[in-house]
Amino acid sequence: MTVLILDNPELLARAAIESGLPMPEQASDGGPRKPHRVRFHYGFNKHRLDEQDQAILRQHAAYLRHNPGVKVRIHGHADMFGVGEYNHFLSRLRASSAAKLLVREGVRESQILVSGWGNDCPLARPEDHAANRRLELEYLTMEMAQAL
Repeated sequence: MTVLILDNPELLARAAIESGLPMPEQASDGGPRKPHRVRFHYGFNKHRLDEQDQAILRQHAAYLRHNPGVKVRIHGHADMFGVGEYNHFLSRLRASSAAKLLVREGVRESQILVSGWGNDCPLARPEDHAANRRLELEYLTMEMAQAL
């Protein structure tokens, strides 16, 4: 039995290669490389990233501008504090804020998908509030969609 772990980009790439999918060149044309960091954390009740996180998100924007066939899904998450409806609103606000930054940096809106999960998908134990207040980027390509 083969298990595909979607949270691990290295295993996902290895599975794609084994299935015979053509893999894109790794920035051999001098274009920007995709940043490794795809998870960002927030303070309590915050929806804006700090300057360092925004700089990394701008690196993602450069990669997306250079690779117009690549899409990114932005997943916003919240912790268990507060009412469920507010947590869904806050998680969507986090994802939308990141999407707006990407668009301001020149990424086409058609390359961006936004999801707000509220507190429905905790990364860690529900009591670990800081880990669950997060934003995650998931890169999607046609090849990956066919593999899944």
